[in-house]
Amino acid sequence: MSAIRRDFLPSDLEEVYEKNAIDGCVAVQADQTLAETDFLLELAEEKDFIKGVVGWVDLRDKNVEADLEKYRDYHKLKGWRHVVQEEADHNFLLRSDFLRGISYLKKYDYTYDILVFPHQLGSVLEFVKHFPDQKFVIDHIAKPYIKDGFYQGWAVLMTEIAKHENVYCKLSGMITEADYNSWKPEQLHPYIDLVLDVFGSKRIM
Repeated sequence: MSAIRRDFLPSDLEEVYEKNAIDGCVAVQADQTLAETDFLLELAEEKDFIKGVVGWVDLRDKNVEADLEKYRDYHKLKGWRHVVQEEADHNFLLRSDFLRGISYLKKYDYTYDILVFPHQLGSVLEFVKHFPDQKFVIDHIAKPYIKDGFYQGWAVLMTEIAKHENVYCKLSGMITEADYNSWKPEQLHPYIDLVLDVFGSKRIM
């Protein structure tokens, strides 16, 4: 993990992308500040290979629509994310103020990235039911506890969530949830197979 516990900038990626014929990326927030969103947008303006940005805005704020209006002219801004996995409230996604904020996103054609752990997937299922026309992206296949062999409960809920065709899934982030010092590819196969099966290739990122 020490290899990724540092700042990365576009200069770290350019040579790697060129060598591997990668056309571009989407930069996604890590810090929950408007300053982070602005910083990522600045980088995206400077670098053509940053094709989009997923930023942060306080969706609980009663004045959130003013912030959404402020950002609407940034064509590389594609959506928003809140680090829900760090929230103590397992039902954070179902808070009335948060639901209100999410309700504004479709107007601006924004996506919303869902960053959670498996124990929060029950609330994710209820959450997406509220917004059948809003595009959602589940980050890192909801970070299943691969190291502990946790599969069945995660699989059941991911299968139910995938029935909502406005929900997409990022096939990523698995190694950090396995034993990253000694993981083996076969540990990941059941999780990859499940996601490909229930979301289908057209809703996988």
